[in-house]
Amino acid sequence: MQLETGRIAILEDDPIMGESLYQRLCLEGHQVEWWTKGEEALRKLGRGSDAFDLVICDIRLPDMNGEDVFRQSSRECPTPFLFMSGYGDIDQAVRLMRSGAVDFITKPFEMPALLDRISSSLRTRAAANVDGVLGISRTMRDAEMMLRRYASHPLPVLIQGETGTGKEVSARFLHQASAKAASPFVAVNCAAIPTELLESELFGHEKGAFTGANQLHRGYAERAGDGILFLDEIGDMPPHLQAKLLRLIEDNRFHRLGSEKPVPFNARIVCATHQEIGSETSTFRKDLFFRLSALPVLLPPLRERPEDVLWLAQRFLEDIMQVRDTKVRGISMLAEDAMLEHQWPGNARELRNRLERAAALSENTLLLPADLFPDRKTFESHAVETLSDARDAAEKRQILRALSATDGQISQAARQLGISRTTLWEKMTRYGIESGH
Repeated sequence: MQLETGRIAILEDDPIMGESLYQRLCLEGHQVEWWTKGEEALRKLGRGSDAFDLVICDIRLPDMNGEDVFRQSSRECPTPFLFMSGYGDIDQAVRLMRSGAVDFITKPFEMPALLDRISSSLRTRAAANVDGVLGISRTMRDAEMMLRRYASHPLPVLIQGETGTGKEVSARFLHQASAKAASPFVAVNCAAIPTELLESELFGHEKGAFTGANQLHRGYAERAGDGILFLDEIGDMPPHLQAKLLRLIEDNRFHRLGSEKPVPFNARIVCATHQEIGSETSTFRKDLFFRLSALPVLLPPLRERPEDVLWLAQRFLEDIMQVRDTKVRGISMLAEDAMLEHQWPGNARELRNRLERAAALSENTLLLPADLFPDRKTFESHAVETLSDARDAAEKRQILRALSATDGQISQAARQLGISRTTLWEKMTRYGIESGH
């Protein structure tokens, strides 16, 4: 079922096929135009890039090739194209999609299959949004399972990973998975608070404790109640506060600045860092590290789990479209290729930031590589020496797209790809693709 309607053009010279597509898409609620010649299509597409959300185009036309229509129209008013062909030419499909076409379907096809492709091309299909799911790669599924297991324990948790890998998101997932999800989740960025203020912010102070302390201040540790005190960038905590944090863990109580009366500490401590605070060269207190790392979690960088790139991108974009007025409805396959080739040094945070900027500035319905990577001059694919390599690259990309669309469900992805679960497993193993299901 189409969840949202769009403005769709059909370029098909066969009267029976064209009429059938026109009637069905109108019934689905789309605004539809039907053309039979390439010249007519070029004239209508010349209205502007926002005239249509999608063009469903046959390859073989009476006056020109559908691929030529796509290339000529893209020069002035780029519009997403979904190609139909009675000739199952995978090399042509690879060429078209790498040139910017959003999809390709081979005739004959079932109407539900085409409707699914249209939905995917418009990128308005609401994916199953399960709260707390961190990714579809095996490593992130394992991290999620570990956090669920930790949720029932009161011991400290240490989440490590590069900047932008989702450490605070994981901490909040842990909180929501616990029996105290209704209790406070208090986040403190130890690197963002000046050293001279951190102790007061963390433990609080009494009125008159120092110059300017005009009233009682309850610190983060007290405000956390029986919930979670999340200490982000714990590696940047000054040494004298590390000693006080160790005492807090051991005694389950603390003193506000200027007071001798102990305050009970009932919260759970969860910490995060991008630093190797447990290494021999680190100046971080080893005894504190051992206490904080009672229950460790390691989040891998995004470059090591390409299965999550498109899955995260779709969810980030759906969130952005919920709160922002934007023309963007999805991501072109060429942009998906660029995302899969990018190394993501800033990890998931960089991915979201690029999508935020692209959604704000792009005039396209589907994001193109230049929208996401304006700092890059060209978008050439990795050198491909053989036709076999090109087919392998296209096949790997399609598997990643299917896994993204099905939340990593192998059986569903196999059905979408039209192959058996066993065959999909074999191909995933061949291409080094992992999934949790």
